[in-house]
Amino acid sequence: MNTDLAALRDDNETLKAALVVARAEAAAALAQCSRDQALIAHLKLEIAKLQRDRFGPRSERTARLLAQMELQLEELEASATADELVAEAAAGKASHVAAFTRTRPARKPFPAHLPRERVVVPGPSACGCCGGARLAKLGEDVTETLEVIPRQWKVIQTVREKFTCRDCERISQPPAPFHVTPRGWAGPSLLAMIMFEKFGQHQPLNRQAERYAREGVPLSLSTLADQVGACTVALMPLFERLRTHVMAADRLHGDDTTVPVLARGKTDIARAWVYVRDDRPFSGPAPPAAVFYYSRDRRGEHPQGHLASYAGILQADAYGGYDKLYAAGRSPGVILEAGCWAHARRKFFVLADVEAAARRKAQGKQPAVISPLCLEAVQRIDKLFNIERDINGCPTDQRHDMRQEFSTPLVADLHTWMREQRGKLSGANDVAKAMDYMLKRWTVFAIDPLRGSILDDGRICLTNNSAERALRGIALGRKSWLFAGSDRGGRRAAVMYSLIVSAKMNDVDPQAWLAHVLANIAQHPASRLDELLPCWGGRPKGIECANMGSNNQPNERAAQWNSNAYRSTRPSMFLRSTGSTARSARHCDARSGALSSNRSLLNWHQRKWFSKLVPDRTIGGGCYAVWATG
Repeated sequence: MNTDLAALRDDNETLKAALVVARAEAAAALAQCSRDQALIAHLKLEIAKLQRDRFGPRSERTARLLAQMELQLEELEASATADELVAEAAAGKASHVAAFTRTRPARKPFPAHLPRERVVVPGPSACGCCGGARLAKLGEDVTETLEVIPRQWKVIQTVREKFTCRDCERISQPPAPFHVTPRGWAGPSLLAMIMFEKFGQHQPLNRQAERYAREGVPLSLSTLADQVGACTVALMPLFERLRTHVMAADRLHGDDTTVPVLARGKTDIARAWVYVRDDRPFSGPAPPAAVFYYSRDRRGEHPQGHLASYAGILQADAYGGYDKLYAAGRSPGVILEAGCWAHARRKFFVLADVEAAARRKAQGKQPAVISPLCLEAVQRIDKLFNIERDINGCPTDQRHDMRQEFSTPLVADLHTWMREQRGKLSGANDVAKAMDYMLKRWTVFAIDPLRGSILDDGRICLTNNSAERALRGIALGRKSWLFAGSDRGGRRAAVMYSLIVSAKMNDVDPQAWLAHVLANIAQHPASRLDELLPCWGGRPKGIECANMGSNNQPNERAAQWNSNAYRSTRPSMFLRSTGSTARSARHCDARSGALSSNRSLLNWHQRKWFSKLVPDRTIGGGCYAVWATG
């Protein structure tokens, strides 16, 4: 070996060739390693998703962990592709090193609704082998490439010709076209894009102006701000109708979050309030919607003013500002308080987070102490959540029956266990504080002496997640727009958040809906204003919407329970529900892609979900109605 190295010491060409080969082999090995890492991450993500689909989320961190795994997979896939290209380039320089080719998973075909542009490569005019000109087409290979057309701007010139009468010399001219904004220059699609980018995609106007200028259309910040104010005024009647619809609900979800607002030399902490009407968990026929409010502070007078005319059930946290709403002699009616089990569970979960403790230990930090009592409390509450996932989307009386059979014993055992364990803990203990949060409010979590068990009302949900999901956009937007410019700006944002979030809750494209409304609101009769709302049919033509979220589909336990006990005890409801399912299916356009992709789901409902009441309508918040237009 030493003799060979000594002989190669002066052979520069051989050494260079050997170096090229070594580098190519190293690049191929690195590409193989990157490919293996990407494959492992992909398989881990698939396993996590399958476990989530089969067993349900084990904790409130599951969705966030899945998102982190998807981000990690994205980075590994990009690194594997880059290493593969480096390996191919290195193999090209070497003479006898095979190029590394990473095996990729099969890609899904491009959506069928996308237009296809056929580009035919000219074929040969003569045979490349013998030169003969007698060629016959044998077949063809088609390679599809996904491409995007950049945003195109155009100016629409509306010409109004003037005419004069030769008899009376009178001049006549058609009226000027309507613009939704005074002295308007922007079309409805442009206005919808500006509004949705600002309030739906959390892009401030200064960033939009910079992007438009790079595209060759300079629009000043003040010009865009004028359009935002004018559009908000034009859409205010829809907000009022939306608020009326939300406040007519039997049950509301309420929550609030912080909104920094610009003040003199600093920023103050204002609040954004949301009230959500979502009857889908108990198969209510009304479509879901949300209404937002803005206030400069968090005084209790704000929610009391928002709900001054409301009477029903309010699901919210333990904020003291709601207390006057729960007074017994309140006018116009009593508001019944329902607690959020997710808030209560979170206080135990913080003290029982095994994954966080292991992560801190791996980082060399002091791991948090894991409380066995909190871990058991989380496991007990999770059993209740599993039952709630099974009955989500079922009618109120069925939810009541299943809760009485499965949930009530678990709640009673949890209460007895917490009282026993609380007596052994000091008042300063964190575990005791978590238990006191539930024990002191047990009337709003489980049993109220005046109205019985909370679980007896099938309309009530155990969590306030609907309101928290509605506020998620504001939490994300705070990192982009940083603060509201003024109180009036906060109130404008509340109006637009109400419309955009309600459109999303009904599976309507908010930007397309805004363009549709801004183009038609002037000619629309005021008496039929509800038709423009996203929750009552205000959907632009050409957009298919399959409102079939998995959040409202019953689980196998509920399906089995339906087909046995519930079907035998309520045969009339069984006949009514199956007939309604068939009618809803007939209302759908059989040619639409939405119905084709969900045909098996509709059939599954007819076979197993007998007692599920299907709304006899094709729009709105039903979790299985399909809406499509030509």
